[in-house]
Amino acid sequence: MRTDSSPGTLPAREHLPAGDAGTPVLDVVIPVYNEEKDLQPCVLRLHEHLRRTFPYAFRITIADNASTDTTPLVSQRLEAEIPEVRAFRLEQKGRGRALRTVWSASDAPVLAYMDVDLSTDLNALLPLVAPLISGHSDLAIGSRLARSSRVVRGPKREFISRAYNLILRGSLQARFSDAQCGFKAIRRDVAQVLLPLVEDTGWFFDTEMLVIAERAGLRIHEVPVDWVDDPDSTVHIVKTATEDLKGVWRVGKALATGALPLDRITRPFGDDPRDRDVQDVPKGLARQLVGFCVVGGLSTLFYLLLYSVFRQFCGSQIANALALLVSAVANTAANRRLTFGVRGRGGAVRHQAQGLVVFGIGLALTSGSLAALDAATSDPAHSTELAVLIAANLAATVLRFLLFRAWVFPERDENPSRSTVVTTHTPSTTPSAAPAYGTQQSYVPQQPYAPLPTRPTANHYATAPHTPHTPQSPYNLQSPYAPYAPYTPQSPYDTTVPSQPVRHTDTDTDPRNS
Repeated sequence: MRTDSSPGTLPAREHLPAGDAGTPVLDVVIPVYNEEKDLQPCVLRLHEHLRRTFPYAFRITIADNASTDTTPLVSQRLEAEIPEVRAFRLEQKGRGRALRTVWSASDAPVLAYMDVDLSTDLNALLPLVAPLISGHSDLAIGSRLARSSRVVRGPKREFISRAYNLILRGSLQARFSDAQCGFKAIRRDVAQVLLPLVEDTGWFFDTEMLVIAERAGLRIHEVPVDWVDDPDSTVHIVKTATEDLKGVWRVGKALATGALPLDRITRPFGDDPRDRDVQDVPKGLARQLVGFCVVGGLSTLFYLLLYSVFRQFCGSQIANALALLVSAVANTAANRRLTFGVRGRGGAVRHQAQGLVVFGIGLALTSGSLAALDAATSDPAHSTELAVLIAANLAATVLRFLLFRAWVFPERDENPSRSTVVTTHTPSTTPSAAPAYGTQQSYVPQQPYAPLPTRPTANHYATAPHTPHTPQSPYNLQSPYAPYAPYTPQSPYDTTVPSQPVRHTDTDTDPRNS
C-alpha cells in the first residue's frame, strides 16, 4: 500500500479546546514497581506543580506493576486524599505493558508519563505537552542530549546513553536525539493506532514507539531538559542493553520487510484543508526523482560489475542480457520500496512482471547499441563497450522512470472513501489481541481499518455533559486493591477504543523487570 501519497487514517491536527472541570486534558502516568518510599513525595510534588502551573484539568495515574511491597496501599491512600490522583494495579511487570494498558484506557486527549524519581525538572512538563495541545505535534519527548540540556550523571551512564542513540541512528535511521528519557507525551488519537503496533512490554517500549512514529511521518517534538541521575536506580544496565539490541534487530527487520502497516498512522499532507483540496498535482515527485537516481546509480554499478564478470565466460550479448536481467529485478524491488513507498508483499509479483517489460525495453536499447558498435568495428575495446552501454542506459533510465511512475507504480486512490472522516473507530483487533508483527499474518485486519473520528470542536466541548468528580477510576478494569465500578465514559474522547483487559495468564519474560 502506498504511504507517500495516502491521505492517511489520522485527521488533521487541531488545537484541543479547554475542557470543563472533571474532564482532564492531561493524564500523567507514573509507572512504579516497589516504590513505597519514593511514591508519595513524587505524587505530592507533581500534583502541587500541576495545580500551580498547568492551565487545564489534569489527572495523575499511578500504574503499579505488580509491586510486592506496600506500594499498592500508598497508591490507594493518595487516591483517597487527592481528587486528581488515580491508582491502577497490574498483575504483570513491565513498564511498556503498564503504559500501553493505562494509555489505551484513558479518556484524556493528551497522555504523558514520567519516572517516579522525578529526575527531570518539572518546569519542562508544560513545554512538553503544549505542542500536543495546540495540534502542532503528535508526540513529545524530553531530551537529555540536546545542546541546551543540563545533565548530571556518571560517565558510565553517559557513555551508554550516547552509544545507544548512536546505534539507533546508524541502524534504524532515527533522527530523535534521546530515546530512553523517562519523560514523554502523546496525543490520545495517535496512541489509539500507534500502540497496537508496539510489541515490546519493557524498557524498549519507548524506542519502538518513537521509531514507528517517525517512520510513519508523525511529528515528534523534543524539549531540552535539566536532568539529575538517580543513584539508586534499579535498572539492570547489561540486561537492558541486551534486550534493547534485540529490539533494534526485530524492529529493523520489520521495517526492512514492510511488515509494519505504517500507512495506518500517516497524517494528511497538510493540516490546512486547502492543501488537501488541490487536484491533479503530482505528489512526491522531487523525492521520487532523488530516490530513483540513487537507486539507478547503484543499479548501474551493479549492472556493470555483473557484465564484467559474465563477459569473462560468454559473449557480449549474453553477458549484457544476464547482467541486465539480474540488475533489473533488484532495481524494481529497490524502487518499489524506497522510491515509490510500496510496502508489503501485495502486488509484488505483478510489479516484477511489469518491471520485466521495462527491462525488455532497456534490453532492446542496450542490445541495439552493442549491435551498432559491432557493426561499426569488428573488435571494439572493452572500455568502448562500457561507454556505449552507459550512454544507452542513461536513455533507458529516463524511460524507466516514466514507465515506473505512470504504469508500474501509478498514483492511485485505492480507497476514496478515506477522505471522509467517520465518527467511529473499530479496529479489528484490540491492543491486547494484536499479533506480533514479526509473523506472516501480522496486523492484517479482518475488516478495513476505519479512520479515526474527528476531534470535537469547541462547541462540542461546551455542550458535552460532564459529571462532578467522583473517586471512581476512569478505567474499565478491575483491581484486587481497588474494586471500581464499571466506567461510563462522559468525555467525547472516550467513545472509541475499549479498555485493554489485564490477562492474568500472561507471563513477563523481560529479564529487566526481575
